[in-house]
Amino acid sequence: MTSTGIRLHAPEPGWSISADVVVVGSGVAGLTAALRCEAAGLDTVVVTKARLDDGSTRWAQGGIAAALGEGDTPEQHLDDTLVAGAGLCDEGAVRILVTEGPDAVRRLIETGAHFDESSEGALELTREGGHHRRRIAHAGGDATGAEISRALVEAVRARALRTVENALVLDLLTDADGRTAGVTLHVMGEGQHDGVGAVHAPAVVLATGGMGQVFSATTNPNVSTGDGVALALRAGAEVSDLEFVQFHPTVLFLGPQAEGQQPLVSEAVRGEGAHLVDADGVRFMVGQHELAELAPRDIVAKGIMRRMRERDAAHMYLDARHFGADMWEHRFPTILAACRAHGIDPVREPVPVAPAAHYASGGVRTDAAGRTTVPGLYACGEVACTGVHGANRLASNSLLEGLVYAERIAADIAAARSADGLPARVPQPVPHPGTPEHPLLAPETRFAIQRIMTAGAGVLRSGHSLSRAAEQLQHLHAEARDALVENGKTAEPGVDTWEATNLLCVARVLVAAARLREETRGCHWREDEPGRDDTAWRRHIVVRLNPDRTLAAHTTDTADFPPTRPQEQ
Repeated sequence: MTSTGIRLHAPEPGWSISADVVVVGSGVAGLTAALRCEAAGLDTVVVTKARLDDGSTRWAQGGIAAALGEGDTPEQHLDDTLVAGAGLCDEGAVRILVTEGPDAVRRLIETGAHFDESSEGALELTREGGHHRRRIAHAGGDATGAEISRALVEAVRARALRTVENALVLDLLTDADGRTAGVTLHVMGEGQHDGVGAVHAPAVVLATGGMGQVFSATTNPNVSTGDGVALALRAGAEVSDLEFVQFHPTVLFLGPQAEGQQPLVSEAVRGEGAHLVDADGVRFMVGQHELAELAPRDIVAKGIMRRMRERDAAHMYLDARHFGADMWEHRFPTILAACRAHGIDPVREPVPVAPAAHYASGGVRTDAAGRTTVPGLYACGEVACTGVHGANRLASNSLLEGLVYAERIAADIAAARSADGLPARVPQPVPHPGTPEHPLLAPETRFAIQRIMTAGAGVLRSGHSLSRAAEQLQHLHAEARDALVENGKTAEPGVDTWEATNLLCVARVLVAAARLREETRGCHWREDEPGRDDTAWRRHIVVRLNPDRTLAAHTTDTADFPPTRPQEQ
């Protein structure tokens, strides 16, 4: 591993604290990792960008998938996951997920999460797209993420874990040997920690969530600006599969000019029997796939987009009027309220829907223990690329992946600490005076990036649209770089400029990978390359950031990831 030496332009840390582990993020992955590390006797600090319960997890409506029902098996769950992943899942990573998943869910229940149960007291399981069995556990009907977040936050507070809220992570700190030594961060508020500071720790766990804000319309919260992936790239880590962005097929359509976070209409609504129809009431997914509306998400998103083009329409409809008021109110109260807040009553009329950016299947490349290519740096949840999702995530596997791999990270950190037989050292970060700083972008650049990405790298992509997007992104990058090089000017350091800079970083990588992959596979749909090419492209695209801020991309030899550590070979 070779560090890029690149850092965000920011003031020097004015305060610092030390720990054994710093976990960045407070979703299911981050809080699970923190709780397991604390239980292993490790001094753990949780850093989160907003409040503890403000991450993407609480927005998850559908549920968490695991082979918990009668007649279901991990092998069947594995088969469904591999099919959805379109030939690019790492089978070993998926096998870990499906075999360790059921017990991980049970431990989550022991932690305090309450899932919906039948009158007999068994878990009430449902189906979603791509699943051939009912294996989705849910809570509060369509409020699964909120319940999981509640339980984990309560557990963190009950155990008095140290937390730093309203803190945007900036860059990774390293010691003289190139190992992780903590992070720098900016706390947005007043109190014990304020402004730019540092957490010194020999292990850093990135659980920063996704990067949906790189597109104009997304289901992701405003904090999902790719901060973890951008940090990892500047630290010299490898990222993979960023071209595979899953667009959720059914997001509430709020008008062609709507931007930012859009209300999600969960896949579970289709799982319970809702139909996708056009303006004439025709079910256009019937005959396109054996599962019709319950096909994997990429198939459904493509089906909707094709019908929209055929009908010159801005959206399609999800018709669940046959559910009746009672089912809507008890099974999908959150969605019902969101629809009614926007003047739509699903009980009486079809719901207008269109695809929007939802989930990044790619991210910081890790091994089975969550280790990245940077010693001491771990990643789990949506920020990571474990190989589980391949070219398209199977519905409701994301919460399970965060849970399972967070536990594996905690076990690896604890084992490494135990193997040393010594108290954890407080690492001494190496100062980096004069190292190249990443030029910051003006806050309004964020919206330019989103428009570029939506037009050129959205559901419908082509070589032409991606080339155009690459040119426009490079222009934004060059403008900021030249201003810094020629006259030392850059945008003023702050949350909005750091976020815009991170968004440009991940956007450039996503477009570079999408241009390179000249085929259609999973949720990467190239209009000019409509076929799937297993001979040339059943492999992963791995990207690194060079010290001169250019990108270096290569492909793996197979669909399996190479080791992240030389000693594993």
